[in-house]
This record gives sequence, C-alpha cells and structure tokens, in this order.
Amino acid sequence: MITARMPDLDRDTQRRLAAGLYAEVWRLLDLPNRRPEQDDEMLHAAHASRYLWGKVGDPVTLARGEWLCSRVYAVLRRPSSAIWHAHRCLELLTEFGGAEDWDEAAACEGLARAYALAGNSHEKDMWLARAREALRAVADKDDRAPIEADLNTIE
Repeated sequence: MITARMPDLDRDTQRRLAAGLYAEVWRLLDLPNRRPEQDDEMLHAAHASRYLWGKVGDPVTLARGEWLCSRVYAVLRRPSSAIWHAHRCLELLTEFGGAEDWDEAAACEGLARAYALAGNSHEKDMWLARAREALRAVADKDDRAPIEADLNTIE
C-alpha cells in the first residue's frame, strides 16, 4: 500500500510550477515537428499545470487550464477529450465568474475547434458563432487578435 503524499510546497512555488508548466506546453505546441515523446510531455504538462492551478489558483485559472488541456487534445487529434475539457472550461467560467472579457470567446473557440475535429459541423458552427459574438465584447485589440486568429484556423 502506498502511503506517500505529494510533498508540501509553498503557494508561491506551486504557482511558479503551474505557470512554468503552462508556458512549457505553449513551447511544445509551437514546435513544428514534435516527436511522440514530446506530445506525451505536452499532454502531461498541461494536466500537471491544471492540477497545480487547482491547488493555488483562482477559478478563472482553473478554466484556462481546462482550455489548455482542450487545445492540447485538439492538436493531438483526440476530439472527445478536447470536447470534454472545453465544456469544463466554459462550465467553470459560468459557475465562478471572475473572468476577463476574452475568456468566454476563448472557451467558445475551444469548443468550436473540438467539434470541428469531431466532424460535427452543426456544433462547430454554433460555437464559432458564439465565439465571434463573445469576441465583440473584448475591448483590447491585443486580447482579441489571438482569438480571432485561432478562429480563422478552424475548418
């Protein structure tokens, strides 16, 4: 029987680990030719980051962690997991609030991307429309631009 527990880490260390893992996922996502072991690393880093945000983050960081997991699963072409995590992202945003004006648009983008991957054009189109509607409320063009760019990559 295993009785060991995760070592106690101070909140600052956990926050730095969560943020560092999040950044590492983006580094791996941006690689042009990932090897299978890098895909594994990217997936596990996304979940580890989300886990740590669950310990020390705000509800909005939990939602963003779910969005990142959804993106990773979409990139890895695993639509059911991408859909599940994108829905969880939106659920957390709806349940807890505290989001910035771009969070809802990003969550809807994740759902559109996941449903596109699953081949469900009805759901994809619905979430694309909802993402574009939510994007109209984003005041800062620097916050709007990456989501618009992401939306333009969904087929």
